[in-house]
Amino acid sequence: MHSSPRTSETRQNSQMPASALGRALRTPLPEPVMNAPLKELQPNAKVLKDQTLLEAVNAALFTAMGNDDDVVLLGEDVGMNGGVFRATAGLQEAFGNHRVMDTPLAEALIAGVAVGMSTQGLKPVAELQFMGFVFPAFEHIACHAARMRNRTRGRLSCPIVFRAPFGGGIHAPEHHSESTEALFAHLPGIRVVIPSSPRRAYGLLLSAIESPDPVLFLEPKRIYRSLKSDIIDDGQGLPLDTCFTLKEGSDITLVSWGALVTETLDAAHELEAHGISAEVIDLGTIKPLDEATILASVMKTGRCVIAHEACHSFGVGAEIAAMLAEKALFNLRAPIARVTGYDTIMPLPTNEHYYMPRTNDIVEAAINTLQYE
Repeated sequence: MHSSPRTSETRQNSQMPASALGRALRTPLPEPVMNAPLKELQPNAKVLKDQTLLEAVNAALFTAMGNDDDVVLLGEDVGMNGGVFRATAGLQEAFGNHRVMDTPLAEALIAGVAVGMSTQGLKPVAELQFMGFVFPAFEHIACHAARMRNRTRGRLSCPIVFRAPFGGGIHAPEHHSESTEALFAHLPGIRVVIPSSPRRAYGLLLSAIESPDPVLFLEPKRIYRSLKSDIIDDGQGLPLDTCFTLKEGSDITLVSWGALVTETLDAAHELEAHGISAEVIDLGTIKPLDEATILASVMKTGRCVIAHEACHSFGVGAEIAAMLAEKALFNLRAPIARVTGYDTIMPLPTNEHYYMPRTNDIVEAAINTLQYE
């Protein structure tokens, strides 16, 4: 299958720095974004300084397990080894192997056991080592977890969180760099949540664990260690099903999620240097989609660029574009633009940088969109 053309030819000449698995690839976000003032401390809360996204996930798991004995963890190497990326480090020592359980290399088993646990009063957090390994578990997620409430007419539900690192940009082998969030967003009965910063990873994971229905929690591993910010470890979650407006603007709306929010914010600041005011929206929750926030922004700016790492066709970006065409057509002053990956399998490490959307692609798409009058 041939891919859609890029919005920018310059990507072919851009080079992504090489890195080992899990090493930070991007520079930190601008100071105002990363170190915005923290909210007022609650009793018994503590500030965790300079936390990576991985550390924020770990802190949220510690807090959730300390507050609720029904929260249990299971997955491959999550206990003794602390997970392939060390996201669960220290949890088995703190809570015991009856609550932090190492499993065989069997994703179907992990998902099936988690479904059973969740229907019997537990709140399992099941880790899938990489999103590319999710397909053996898909049957249990799609046919049981997502359907349990409807199947039993509300008598049972599945309060499960399926955690999985996802996305490319770390020079990994095949099956380790997928961005297939749209497959799960198409399923009724399951939430799809994707954080883009340490603070949002902490807050959204806590809320996902408290959700009465299943949540696919996708962690953008490209920024696992590259972004740092202070977080308040107070056990307070952030709202699900809500977009986050990271930067206000008046000329154009930039929409993204996951690791690519970094480049989207960089693009917004680059546009600002050229006198263009860009509003930046981080979806946070892919499904259900917070249409109201996106619509309000695009009705204000009249223009929209959607950036995502997944393949171009039939993705979340296309759904957003369709929603805007249905509900805000007469507010649009230009066609909606998409900056995306290609309709190809993620290349192996030597060619990965050709696939990944970059800041200059988003800037060029925005400038082209602004040329419509």
